[in-house]
Amino acid sequence: MVIKQSVKSWLVAAGIATGLAFAASSEAKEASTTELTLEQVMANPDWIGNAPESPYWADDGQAIYYRQKVKGFSERQLWRLDLSNNKLTTVSDADLFEVDSNRGTLSPNKKLKAYNLQGDLYVKYLDSGDVRQLTKTLANEGTPQFIGNDKVAYRKGNSFYSIDLATGLVTQIADIRLKDDPAKEKKPGYLEKQQTRYFDYVRLKQENRAHNKKRHKEIKASSPRAVSDPWYLGKKEIHTLSLSPNGQFVVVGTYEKSDKKGRSDNMPRFVTEDGYVKNETVRPLVGTYIPRHETLYLLDLVSGEKTELSYDDLPKLSDDPLADIKRATAKRNGEKYKADKKPRGVAVFDWIANRGIEWNAKGDKAMIMLYSDDNKDRWLVSLDTEDKELNTEHHLRDLAWVNDWNFNDFGWVNNETIFFTSEDTGYSHLYVKELGRRPSALTKGRYIVDSVTKDPNSNYLYYRANKKHPGIYEVYRVDADGGDSEAVTDLGGKNDYVLSPDSSKVLITHSEALSPPELFVKPVKGGDAKQLTFTTSEKFKSFNWSKPEYVEIPSREADQPIYARLYKPENFDAEKAEKYPAVIFIHGAGYLQNAHQGWSNYFREFMFHTFLNQQGYVVLDIDYRGSAGYGRDWRTAIYRKMGTPEVVDLIDGANWMEANANVDRQNVGIYGGSYGGFLTFMGLFTAPDEFAAGAALRPVTDWVHYNHPYTSNILNTPEVDPVAYERSSPIEFAEGLNKPLLIAHGMVDDNVFFKDTVRLVQRLIELEKTEYFETAIYPIEPHGFKEPSSWLDEYKRIYYLFEEHLKD
Repeated sequence: MVIKQSVKSWLVAAGIATGLAFAASSEAKEASTTELTLEQVMANPDWIGNAPESPYWADDGQAIYYRQKVKGFSERQLWRLDLSNNKLTTVSDADLFEVDSNRGTLSPNKKLKAYNLQGDLYVKYLDSGDVRQLTKTLANEGTPQFIGNDKVAYRKGNSFYSIDLATGLVTQIADIRLKDDPAKEKKPGYLEKQQTRYFDYVRLKQENRAHNKKRHKEIKASSPRAVSDPWYLGKKEIHTLSLSPNGQFVVVGTYEKSDKKGRSDNMPRFVTEDGYVKNETVRPLVGTYIPRHETLYLLDLVSGEKTELSYDDLPKLSDDPLADIKRATAKRNGEKYKADKKPRGVAVFDWIANRGIEWNAKGDKAMIMLYSDDNKDRWLVSLDTEDKELNTEHHLRDLAWVNDWNFNDFGWVNNETIFFTSEDTGYSHLYVKELGRRPSALTKGRYIVDSVTKDPNSNYLYYRANKKHPGIYEVYRVDADGGDSEAVTDLGGKNDYVLSPDSSKVLITHSEALSPPELFVKPVKGGDAKQLTFTTSEKFKSFNWSKPEYVEIPSREADQPIYARLYKPENFDAEKAEKYPAVIFIHGAGYLQNAHQGWSNYFREFMFHTFLNQQGYVVLDIDYRGSAGYGRDWRTAIYRKMGTPEVVDLIDGANWMEANANVDRQNVGIYGGSYGGFLTFMGLFTAPDEFAAGAALRPVTDWVHYNHPYTSNILNTPEVDPVAYERSSPIEFAEGLNKPLLIAHGMVDDNVFFKDTVRLVQRLIELEKTEYFETAIYPIEPHGFKEPSSWLDEYKRIYYLFEEHLKD
């Protein structure tokens, strides 16, 4: 099949300004709010109602705070809801400097809270509610922490300071400088020794300098009033910097100073305020960035001793898991394989800011999460400040890649026991471990555990899990000493939580497929969940949205089903002689779950699917292999072959709809953005007889041009594993296109560059595929479109593509 006419001419022929509600006259549309138009679906989402964001508890637990987008602007307004009287008020501009902070740290006696607000430091006396401002500067004093109950420490640049709450004295407790020690004397050579031997002047000058240096140290050592000497680490770059709670130690991690951060690409902006093209520098490409090895030091602030922490005992550090692939690549290139002589690089985990190191309450031990630079190994190590050595408490190896996006929770249960999550069994589960002993599993089964919180008032660990169904996320708790978990929520859908200060309640962000997120509060033990916010608009609720069915599609290759959302027309007839056309939506990101039972981040697509149902389409929203929520093997099934197992899953989904949803198998279309656009290409290029048409939005066309952190996990790097890139990049298979294809891309996309589309279009032109594809460009749009007019234009084109090619 070829495209009979261009998308542009089809839009003109069909009447682009009709509102796309062809089943009803304009009079009927005015009389009923159930007839959905694409103009409504793609309008500024403010019309849906802006859901609460970033909720947290007031310090006394008697109120909650949350942010909400201001209609028509990107600003987020802070709101306060008093739980005693349900009074909802906006936090005034002036009160933004007084309001309870959503972050902060408690003193060991739990009577004080230190926090940063608007860049300055504050302490709140929790018994009285009194607040004391500690700093008032234009600088940002950084995240505070307590040293005992009477000092607050904070980071400024590469230094740590403390404020004595009794006296107000500010002390610089660690001054770290990234240069060579100017006082360090070089070992004299023959010429220097000769000068000293020949000339009294030179010898006396040296002796005087040595005397003054010695006296300087003696004077400083004689009084606690003196400031400690700086720490000189050489010409390095700091990656990790962490102060112990007792104020006696600092762990610092450095990289060698280097400009080898990858060759950056360029992105032109054509629509600018001054009329001139603006060229922007954007991220490097995969493989051009060289991960750097991090050297860890323990600084003893009392003794002044600096100790390098050795990685020598890390299990399998010297075992290169890519050796066989490198050997095969060398053979392919006609070269001799040379094994790497140096161990792989190691760095402290930093996917989540400041979560790579956790100190125990005493401050004499720390847990550090380390990753190998190829992401094949994760080590959780303990550091005892007395023996100054790293001891491996847990090692996780995955020959595909260790999941550095999720399941990296860890912390302290007490001063000698830790908790952590790991995919050891193939699913993320919660473990506890006394240092030096074997871990114990607190959870087990074919479900995942994340978002772990240690209750500061008890021995309970709270977590979120999809035990009941892969698409339902409830909140649970379990005693760190073992025993059965208790369900805290039973609401269905998706639930996130924040534990109240006294641990008696949870603040829940709850959503369902047809209901955007709202806030609820519920007692931890017993009691019902009470809804606190009602932000969804009446207009949104007036539409008859298609409620998805959650289906399990048998997989021909995996030992678990493919989970999906199925959307059917309101008056679906399973026996109708004229079978339904169908559309498969392919979510983006690859590692993302969209067939869950909560509100989707793809809310426009959800509304578009209702629109398609009203036009007579069946829609399937599928969590293909590589998606999140289904365990390690589902995630890593795409290793070194992106686009192969996923397309098999798409075909299985289309076949299932033919057998179970009265779908015409010859009239199944596919569409998606980003990774979904990539899979649309792979579906049409590698399985051209399986799908009737497709729309690829902001698509990856060649993985060699994507970023390093994401791509190198799944495909390694182009130099190491060129075969993986060649079998996974759509541009390699473009010759297979023989069905209608729409390509849509924003020109200022700094995630998937617009040049991805440009390069593929040139390839298709050279392959003489002109009759099969159309391209839509959006000059002002980034990866996620901003303007409603762009969304509307894009989805009109998608809709008309399907109307022309999926309906006989």
